[in-house]
Amino acid sequence: MQSQDVAPRPARASGTVVDVEQAEAALVEHYPRLVRLAYLVLPPGLGRNRRVLTAHALTQRALPRGRASASMIPAQATGRDGDPGYSFVRLRVLRAALEAGLPLKRLAWPKRSQLPPLLPQVWGLRLFPRSGGADDLALDQRLSTLSGPARAAYVLRGLEKLSEDGVRKVLGAAGVADPAAAVREAARVPAQHALLDSPVFDPCALQVRPTDLMRRRQHTKAALVAAAAVAVCGALLALPSGGWGPDGAAAPSWARNPAALAALDPAKVTKVPAGAWQTSARTDFSVWPARGDLTGDKALLRRALAVWARPGESVQVSATPGTPSGAPAGPPQLLYAGQVDSARVVIFYDGLRVARYAEPKTDTNRAALDFARVDAASGAEAEAVVLDRADGNVRYLTAPWVTKAAERDLLKPSAGAMDLDPTDGTTAPLASPAQHSGSCASWNVLQLTDGSGTRLLTDLGELVPAHLTVGRPGAPREASGAAAQRTWSPFACSLAAVRSQGVRSVNAWEYARQPLPDGSGAAAWVCTRAETWRGGGTRVLAQFHTPGGAYGAVAAKAENVAACGAKDPPVLAGVLWKSARGAWYLLAAGSGDTASIGATGGVNGSVRGHLLAVRTKRGAQAGLRGTLADGRAISGLR
Repeated sequence: MQSQDVAPRPARASGTVVDVEQAEAALVEHYPRLVRLAYLVLPPGLGRNRRVLTAHALTQRALPRGRASASMIPAQATGRDGDPGYSFVRLRVLRAALEAGLPLKRLAWPKRSQLPPLLPQVWGLRLFPRSGGADDLALDQRLSTLSGPARAAYVLRGLEKLSEDGVRKVLGAAGVADPAAAVREAARVPAQHALLDSPVFDPCALQVRPTDLMRRRQHTKAALVAAAAVAVCGALLALPSGGWGPDGAAAPSWARNPAALAALDPAKVTKVPAGAWQTSARTDFSVWPARGDLTGDKALLRRALAVWARPGESVQVSATPGTPSGAPAGPPQLLYAGQVDSARVVIFYDGLRVARYAEPKTDTNRAALDFARVDAASGAEAEAVVLDRADGNVRYLTAPWVTKAAERDLLKPSAGAMDLDPTDGTTAPLASPAQHSGSCASWNVLQLTDGSGTRLLTDLGELVPAHLTVGRPGAPREASGAAAQRTWSPFACSLAAVRSQGVRSVNAWEYARQPLPDGSGAAAWVCTRAETWRGGGTRVLAQFHTPGGAYGAVAAKAENVAACGAKDPPVLAGVLWKSARGAWYLLAAGSGDTASIGATGGVNGSVRGHLLAVRTKRGAQAGLRGTLADGRAISGLR
């Protein structure tokens, strides 16, 4: 980025006046969004750790100092939801983020935003956002090729939902010399604006890793270094055969306490006997036997354990949301160790998590480490783990009690299932829906059969697939039957909305069927609820499907609500629908225990019962309110 990309700050224009209290209120209310904006605009060359800290620093410095009010540029008088305070703070954050990317000049004092922030600081740790999918990584790489103003234009268009004219005005107010050129440059990147809300770009939801421990210790006093070296040598002498060999991709370690050594000793890894599951009442990972052709390779197990405890700079680490990625508290259980395609793979279980270690066959100094939370997993939730992903395909390791594994397209419920011929629990590869981008022409799921029945699992880009069910919350059924698959078919592609969210199970419940006003048949109202391993973060979609349509339409969505769940099943949602004759209607449906529904706002209408159809016009804005049979009020899902 060249220095001429950002012009000198414009002279302050008269306009709306924002006092400090109003700006502070906007900053507090929208802090996560402002930090995300700063993080996306800052140059990627800073590195993720410094970008995170700089984004927080710039946002926290956005409040004016030493004055009671601040004048705003008239074109920026309305910001998010019409709040001029938010617009003022956003402009200061954006201007500082653009200045931070300018090169330093030899004969000029650097601007404050160009210097590493003094605060906030976290000593001894590196902070960076969560890992994401292939689409998130591709977008991040494309944004890194843009200039600072073009990145800002893309973010303002996608994250702030501004028009092109609005983007040009904000960039001009921030000091960009040629806003129109920045908008044109940003337009060269595909408009994947929904990805900007991904956890990958959230500097408020962070992962923590240690900094270079070796370098930190080299900067301590010589006496402390010598003492640490003596302690390490003494501990190494106490190990059998003088140690376990090189640590591969693991970071250096000076810690040699007995508990840590026990957790890293490949000889102490738990290996469950092959037939233990047959005599146990449990159906979870604790009774999985150790499988694979490398379970006796102590060098491989030692490298896997060392990388788990101390992932080095070359290790790619990912974890589902809410999953700790620290070292095991004690010797874990070995589920698998073997060669899969072009990699050696080791899978451990420690009672809370499944950890997957993979290294190339030709290079033990590079590795990948993935974590998934599986506490209290049982039955279908403990029947499969991802072994490998390659060329858009995924291969699974299945539970020892699984008798048959097959692949099925959820979009084609009448089609048959293709046998995956599992060998010692290892399936043949199947096409993964987690790799879909763009159109959704198929959604392949894993169909597993054991002595108790058949169930469906779907890959959502994580280590453990999600369990699919159907039926009223609190009493769901397996989605493997023909009727259940027909229920799921129009809504399968909506599963893409919960990729990489740590999803444990997804239930689809057809809570209403509504005759259409033009007599063209009946539409189905289906609520899909994704439960996560961490408890929070649930996502609920109310979807609407008309006869003959291939896909359902999302009518309403919400997060972290009880609606459509076991604790509070009732749900109410509405949609604007256009008939074949061009007439517009507000259609709304509640679950069967809804006694009445009324429309408010731009549409007036009410009905006794759980189905509402009101003639209206295109673009009408309406709210919904309902009453349950027990007299409790219910509002539309949001």
